[in-house]
Amino acid sequence: MTQSGSELRRTLGVGDAVVIGLGSMVGAGIFAALGPAARAAGSGLLLGLAIAAVVAYCNAMSSARLAALYPASGGTYVYGRERLGAFWGYLAGWSFVVGKTASCAAMALTVGAYVWPGQAHAVAVAAVVALTAVNYGGVQKSAWLTRAIVAVVLAVLASVVVVCLGSDASDTGRLDIGVSAGAGGVLQAAGLLFFAFAGYARIATLGEEVRDPARTIPRAIPLALGIALVVYAAVSVAVLSVLGSGGLGQAAAPLADAVRAAGAPGLVPVVRVGAAVAALGSLLALILGVSRTTLAMARDGHLPGGLAAVHPRFHVPHRAELAVGVVVAALAATVDVRGAIGFSSFGVLAYYAVANASAWTLGSAPAARVGPVVGLVGCVTLAFALPGVSVVVGTAVLAVGAAAYGVRRWVAAR
Repeated sequence: MTQSGSELRRTLGVGDAVVIGLGSMVGAGIFAALGPAARAAGSGLLLGLAIAAVVAYCNAMSSARLAALYPASGGTYVYGRERLGAFWGYLAGWSFVVGKTASCAAMALTVGAYVWPGQAHAVAVAAVVALTAVNYGGVQKSAWLTRAIVAVVLAVLASVVVVCLGSDASDTGRLDIGVSAGAGGVLQAAGLLFFAFAGYARIATLGEEVRDPARTIPRAIPLALGIALVVYAAVSVAVLSVLGSGGLGQAAAPLADAVRAAGAPGLVPVVRVGAAVAALGSLLALILGVSRTTLAMARDGHLPGGLAAVHPRFHVPHRAELAVGVVVAALAATVDVRGAIGFSSFGVLAYYAVANASAWTLGSAPAARVGPVVGLVGCVTLAFALPGVSVVVGTAVLAVGAAAYGVRRWVAAR
């Protein structure tokens, strides 16, 4: 429950919300996730992408329905609390904050790796500090910056698609869809690729800053997801047509390697800049989403109450943003989190499992429950198809969060 004078300002329209969602999705994931996914799925990469898209679509529809009913900061943390009970809302919020904080550090290090590989950690910290300052100045400034980032990234990705498909090295025979790595490999690839789709949650977590949320959010989420899917499919087909699944799986920088193989080495620096800008866009949107969920959990007493403060001038959760910025900067300075994609995917899939379970309670008509059921089953399946280390660490983190909740309730009861 928000206190008088502590509400955020509603300034975002449909276009702003779509751009923020795209900034989260059409980001570093497409530059980084294709290689690991191809190694897992082999010739089944496109099938894995399709599975990830179906699960993401079901999640998006569930999130849109819930966001229209509960237009407050916090996303699935709020939905789970209202529809399933306090524990499930808390678990969703815990999964989101922990998983996405690791993702923030990973995106910051991606910026450093592309901008100045020899000083990746220093650049990563600088990026976190700069974007935290942007967010501190108000969500509208963040939307403007995200719009510019999305324009640059889409232009770079369009260049990659045109160059690859138009080159003599392109061969449609490399697009053969099979299951050479088995069903497990395809599902693991889908789980890894889901990392790149998960950004539409940012639209829902900003529900308290959207104008006319009952209309805006249900329109913005499927629009952002649809655009991202078209972009991902085009890029995947273009890169596969040049490198094939084997070459793509071995590529350290898939899109840069693809344009080089397509006979356009001059485009490689442009792709590197695009990847850095994309990572900045993802980092900006991630910090926004994590800070808003932190705000919602602090309001309910699950995190220190001071984090619920809203700046009187800028109308942003400034203490939550600063706290998130400090933690992410510390991780980016000291830890190599390039393997955090799997862990982040596990946490986000757990988050959306709660969203689908919450949406299932909205109506009893069988047709209305198909999407939430498919989304829930898909989230659980993909979560446990991820690499073993990600599953073990993710499960342990959820268990720690659940134990902390139980201890807090026990102390309060005494």
